[in-house]
Amino acid sequence: MSESAKPVATPVPAATILIVRDGANGMEVFMVKRHHQIDFVAGALVFPGGKANKGDFDAGLSDFADGGQDWTPEMRALGAAAIREAFEESGILFAREAGCPVFITGERLAGLEHYRQPLDKGEITLIEMLRKEKLNIALDALAHFAHWITPDNMPKRFDTHFFVAAAPSGHAGRHDGHESVDSIWISPAEAIADRKKWNVIFPTKLNLMKLAKSKTVADALTAAEAEKPLTVTPWVEQDPNGLILKSSDDAGYEQTTALLREEGP
Repeated sequence: MSESAKPVATPVPAATILIVRDGANGMEVFMVKRHHQIDFVAGALVFPGGKANKGDFDAGLSDFADGGQDWTPEMRALGAAAIREAFEESGILFAREAGCPVFITGERLAGLEHYRQPLDKGEITLIEMLRKEKLNIALDALAHFAHWITPDNMPKRFDTHFFVAAAPSGHAGRHDGHESVDSIWISPAEAIADRKKWNVIFPTKLNLMKLAKSKTVADALTAAEAEKPLTVTPWVEQDPNGLILKSSDDAGYEQTTALLREEGP
């Protein structure tokens, strides 16, 4: 390493959920638009998600979870993080009453709305909410969809696991008004197509393209459960057209390059 070279940042564990439902015109995915002043992917259209926190790694969460028994402790923590972040950012909660086989109702969900901001601020942990409300998170509703690590030349790096899950009935979804300023149920193809309206970054775009291969929620879940995601770590190269992001050809995506200028609005 040269004297001027900067040390490579350690990627922070993170998780996100592609929340999907069958709409009148095909499968839709819930997405939020990041606030323009946020310090990461400002203004971008993204899936609800974020950094895992210390509480997500609490071993006691196993007593408040359906499924995940055959997952590693790290993957259980990331599944918990994905569910917590989805609730904070979308108001959708993958949880059941303890011992109940179905998701909580929309009416029950409305009674939990006041937890969203305290969870986001770290004033309460996920396990504390679950214990108080006698709920279990539904790890068994999540299918592992993708695994991306931010390029090593970026100042902020994330080791992000993507999950896909069918939206619980009666959970409409609504952005938090803080980290995200808008939200939408949208077809994967539409989110990709209208670049003038939506700022979609490289990993989001490629995972939307991957999701678009499925026509229904059942198809998307079946495909995810049948495939073990490869770890994707893009890198930056100089191209005659400018700087480009590249990913490995064997990562399972139709597109493997993108101009960095496409990463902004």
